[in-house]
Amino acid sequence: MATATTQVKILVPGHQSMVTLLGQRDAFLKEIESAFSADVLVRGNEITITGRADVTEQVGRVFEELLELLEQGYELTEDGVRQTIAMVTGAPTLGDDEVPRPSEVLGDNLLSARGKKIAPKTFGQKRYVDAIRRSTVTFAIGPAGTGKTYLSVAVAVRALQERQVSRIILTRPAVEAGERLGFLPGTLYEKIDPYMRPLYDALYEMTGPDTLPRLMERGVVEVAPLAFMRGRSLNDAFIILDEAQNTTPEQMKMFLTRLGFGSKAVVNGDATQVDLQGGTSGLEVVEQILADIEGISFVHLGGKDVVRHQIVQEIVEAYGRYGQAPLPADE
Repeated sequence: MATATTQVKILVPGHQSMVTLLGQRDAFLKEIESAFSADVLVRGNEITITGRADVTEQVGRVFEELLELLEQGYELTEDGVRQTIAMVTGAPTLGDDEVPRPSEVLGDNLLSARGKKIAPKTFGQKRYVDAIRRSTVTFAIGPAGTGKTYLSVAVAVRALQERQVSRIILTRPAVEAGERLGFLPGTLYEKIDPYMRPLYDALYEMTGPDTLPRLMERGVVEVAPLAFMRGRSLNDAFIILDEAQNTTPEQMKMFLTRLGFGSKAVVNGDATQVDLQGGTSGLEVVEQILADIEGISFVHLGGKDVVRHQIVQEIVEAYGRYGQAPLPADE
């Protein structure tokens, strides 16, 4: 029995260039056509989509979301088109939460840094950013490449620019993953620098090579190992704890109790990459301890939230499947 086909027509407003919507040499259109089993015909300022009803509806939604992004001044890219397609075809299960439109996700401009707009790219990242905005303490748990550090630094820099806080503090445990600090050359700060480098990289990209040193000299931005947080009370600050899976429960408690008046904290970690030599990770137990406290949010990110190269998402998902599969029996 033949499958019934339907048609959906999209009228592109006259002030929007069809080239802008479809991309140079139809690059964006080709991305859409390769993702769906539907025929797309462009004539003048009208797009006609023919195919199964469910498919034509999805393709129509993709074009509507892209048009909405253009209305917002968003500069379309192949990556943005791919992310829009992914969100239209794979809306997540968010419980009772309202699922945002893809244009609301990609159009949520957190920061404009050095000519580049930084925004969430997936539903999970949008939930993460919104949790940071509304909560005093936000925990983000997920694999590499899901934007945990990058997005939290962007929100922190924006908060600093808008004078919501007076300083940014970034910290992470300097776990000796295969190297002993005592055998590394240089001063203490030179020894811990490799552990802090991912935080420096994010800050450097968002503030620029000239601004960051000045901010650090004035104490507006501080990057330090977790051990340096002990005994302090951090007021009017945006504090980010990175690689939190490498904290002990005692270190996690110590960090969380540093929070002072007017401050906000974000705790990031990947529970599958614990470098602790024995003992329990503070990140593994913290949700059981703090889940019922108002003002604290937990966001779990997954393979669909990986926004690095496409192969990174596939690697993350493959390792997830491998970890869930039973190990082969010894012969």
